Amino acid sequence: MKITKLETFLVKPRWLFLKMHTDEGLVGLGEPILEGRALTVAQAVAELEPYLVGKDPTRVVYHWQAMYKHAFYRGGEILTSALSGVEHALWDLTGQALGVPVYKLLGGPVRDRIKIYRGCGGANPEEAAKAAKAAVAQGFIALKTGVNGGRSARIIESPAWVERAVAQFAAMRAAVGNEIDIAIDFHGAVSPQTSALLIKALEPFQPMFVEEPVQCQNVDALADLARKTHIPIATGERLFTKWGFREVLEKRAAAILQPDLAHAGGIFEGRIIAGMAEAYYAGIAPHCPLGPIALAACLQLDASIPNFIAQEHASLGEGYIKQPFVLKDGYVDLPDKPGLGIELDEAALADKIGHDWHNPALFHPDDGTPVDW
Repeated sequence: MKITKLETFLVKPRWLFLKMHTDEGLVGLGEPILEGRALTVAQAVAELEPYLVGKDPTRVVYHWQAMYKHAFYRGGEILTSALSGVEHALWDLTGQALGVPVYKLLGGPVRDRIKIYRGCGGANPEEAAKAAKAAVAQGFIALKTGVNGGRSARIIESPAWVERAVAQFAAMRAAVGNEIDIAIDFHGAVSPQTSALLIKALEPFQPMFVEEPVQCQNVDALADLARKTHIPIATGERLFTKWGFREVLEKRAAAILQPDLAHAGGIFEGRIIAGMAEAYYAGIAPHCPLGPIALAACLQLDASIPNFIAQEHASLGEGYIKQPFVLKDGYVDLPDKPGLGIELDEAALADKIGHDWHNPALFHPDDGTPVDW
């Protein structure tokens, strides 16, 4: 089997899908996307095509090493996102050719089903509580919310802002009880000074984890926060490859790693990161606010690692794939079809082709300073 062509196409709301064609008629799927930079990543994929055409797609690690090393400038969000989506498709083709799910090629499943969590929140505590109840009614047993203090956080916050943010989380906890996991994502948009105050105030409500309490560029700042709380700290959506996660583990800056398999290097790189994390007693909760191809890639990893916690998702595939994933009591069953185990629903996709999604541009209401979102 030889690769004949790579085809990328924009898919609403903000995704980029890849089809890797072969001379045997098999088509591998991947999701090489960086949010807000879809066209840039599509061009990066196109630049990998001359290397891949004519090659045997089942030499997955060989091709990964060649594409990564021959770029000379290693890593980074654009090149590694392109590489990640290509790697998904290589694994999809390999699994299809051998007639087995990808997780069978990673040592087989270590669990029978995969815990899924969903994001929810609201403009105020009442709306957030209602959203949490609705999610639990749909069958979710794990949720994630954001920080809502009424406006973007200042470097040093007032007691009132902290109280508002905690009140929203407390309302969700009261609405669904203590058996439901609720994580909270600071999104790297809160300073270390304010994050320390907010984490301490949230401790009585025991979040499942606190995600990205600060930006990932300064691991020491993250480690300082981790040492001040018993709540698990999570990070990793903006880190790439095993090398990007090494310092976080060495400095014990997070108890939960969140590699995004559409950014961090793909499925096998995720498996390596999970193995590194296992040695530090850290868990894995893959980041995935993306499409069903990225989710399918994550599920293959989730099935095969012992330190998996829960899987983020934005879509179970309705309107995108022929057999969407089905939530049952907070879990989805292991995919059992070869490769990634999904097939695009071309008819349903017809009205979802193309988008011009951009990252939000936020400015602080106090003085107009550009702020993180």
